[in-house]
Amino acid sequence: MAKGQLYGIGVGPGDPELVTVKAVKHIEKADIIAFPTAKGATGNAKRTIEPYITKAHQLISLTYPVTAGPVADSQTYLPLMKKFYDDTAQEMKAELLKGKNIAIICAGDPFIFGSYMYWHARLSDEFETIVIPGISSILAAPVELGKPLCHREDVVSIIPATLSEDQLVENLTNSTSAVIMKLGRTFPKVVNALKKAGLEDKAYYVERATMQNQRILPVLEVDPTKVAYFSVVVIPCQTPE
Repeated sequence: MAKGQLYGIGVGPGDPELVTVKAVKHIEKADIIAFPTAKGATGNAKRTIEPYITKAHQLISLTYPVTAGPVADSQTYLPLMKKFYDDTAQEMKAELLKGKNIAIICAGDPFIFGSYMYWHARLSDEFETIVIPGISSILAAPVELGKPLCHREDVVSIIPATLSEDQLVENLTNSTSAVIMKLGRTFPKVVNALKKAGLEDKAYYVERATMQNQRILPVLEVDPTKVAYFSVVVIPCQTPE
């Protein structure tokens, strides 16, 4: 029996119309759609592709044992996540060996802070694999904001908010423009770093870019207790002349 194929599919920032034609074609070819999600949730990636799911698809929920939060700082976090990726990769391997095509869907792009890359590392050497890029929130947020991210010789930084405050300041200081990801509980630290870098008045908060419940605010107007994980801070470039 021929082995199945593995598809790592980026489904974009949330608007179903921003799922690429190639992504839809491979969703249609998949026997199984596997989607990462937190406990008790549906997952943004699955919600995004609901118009493209049919009764013929088998759905597999890849439910994280823990999610971003205080537990992410504990010594048990990485071993728990490694076991999760190991175990779920073995489950999908069994289906691939039966000849089933599996699409692992990923919000945004699979290789930009995407969980898919961990399954890719465990399965791609053994199975034919096709990775399909998606529109990242890094690209979508500045468009929704209506302000260019870079032009000419601008240097853009993609910065995880999980860095220390000093590291955030250093990266912000050495960039012309930036997108800060992995917000939520890290937001107060990000605001402090922006102030130290003198960028607090140039920074914007974009929550759930392209989704129906999208929010855009200047960073200094954001209630830090209401910051969603699916949000970014954008420091755009100067307006081109």
